[in-house]
Amino acid sequence: MSLLRQRRFPRSPRSVRAARAFVLETLTQWGYLDRHDDVLVCVSELATNAVLHGVPPGREFSVGVVEGDSLIRIEVRDSGGGDPEIVRGPAEGCGGRGLRIVSALADDFGVTRQNPGKIVWTEFKCGLPAAPEVRDGSR
Repeated sequence: MSLLRQRRFPRSPRSVRAARAFVLETLTQWGYLDRHDDVLVCVSELATNAVLHGVPPGREFSVGVVEGDSLIRIEVRDSGGGDPEIVRGPAEGCGGRGLRIVSALADDFGVTRQNPGKIVWTEFKCGLPAAPEVRDGSR
């Protein structure tokens, strides 16, 4: 049985920290204790991209955590346009490395077009969960 938990966040830099906290709380409650650092770095990158590039003014973005067969999938959905892509450029630049970092840390990632917007997702192979605090998927 798959579990899904989602939450919406306003278009604000503060939402990046809130998205990380939401994902960490979810993983901990579901009993996933490994790969937190990799997952949270990727959540930061995807949420930051949503805030900076994907969410039109006055709108929100959502973060979903999906569990299935020792796999954790993080989905960040926004209603903006654009096609996220890995930027190949000089290492000394101030930005543009987010998806390169995601591709290095995650086992898989991609973009699914929606109308409107898109879902940028990333997947992590994880060990079997420990005895979880809560496994009902609700929140």
